[in-house]
Amino acid sequence: MKFSVFHILLLLIVLFPSIVISQGGKESFFMKEDFNNLDNWGSLYFPKIKKHTSYTIETNGSERYLKAESTASASALVYKREFNVHEYPNMRWRWRVENVYDKGVSGTKEGDDYPLRIYITFKYDPQKASFLEKLQYEGAKLLYGEYPPHSAINYVWANKENTQRVVTSPYTSKTKIIIIEKGTNRIGSWETKEANILTDYRQAFGEDPPAQAGIAIMNDSDNTGEGSVSYIRFIEVYR
Repeated sequence: MKFSVFHILLLLIVLFPSIVISQGGKESFFMKEDFNNLDNWGSLYFPKIKKHTSYTIETNGSERYLKAESTASASALVYKREFNVHEYPNMRWRWRVENVYDKGVSGTKEGDDYPLRIYITFKYDPQKASFLEKLQYEGAKLLYGEYPPHSAINYVWANKENTQRVVTSPYTSKTKIIIIEKGTNRIGSWETKEANILTDYRQAFGEDPPAQAGIAIMNDSDNTGEGSVSYIRFIEVYR
């Protein structure tokens, strides 16, 4: 029996559902999350933060989207699968916020809250670490049971107008905050954003990232003590 190109593509999609080939053949996807449910996501809680952000699926007619609501709280959703950022460097998403934080100030511990963050975390590789890094990460593994990320960037909707695009986290230099949207001008409207993860990582850290990456979402307000409601319609990661 001879197999046509159609049959081969169909077989690939059935066997490897994370790979979706577009009709134009120009984009292949690691991830197309439309938030029909939260089956692909797990919850992440922080030891010293007792109040958690609420993440639910909301519907409006035929549309579904993620609703994130925080009140002096913080927790995150983590995508259950990792991807190779060198193979899938592009990301696109659609988000909306109902308000920003009056006390939120990028780069400060007391103001380090955002109504929406999309994290890209990069996996620590012991084989590529220096001797000192190995000691630090082995100690962290003994304490937490697993290695922490090598580094991270997070795309945020900032609370105030800011001339900087890239800000270092006030907690660690291994995390860079990339301001994609800021202020109140577009509050309440759906905004579609695009990013090249490799380009942004190189701009933020001045080097190439580790290959293996993960995705997380967070709405946090534990530092400011305020509250917000925000939404994500979809997230796509593709070539």
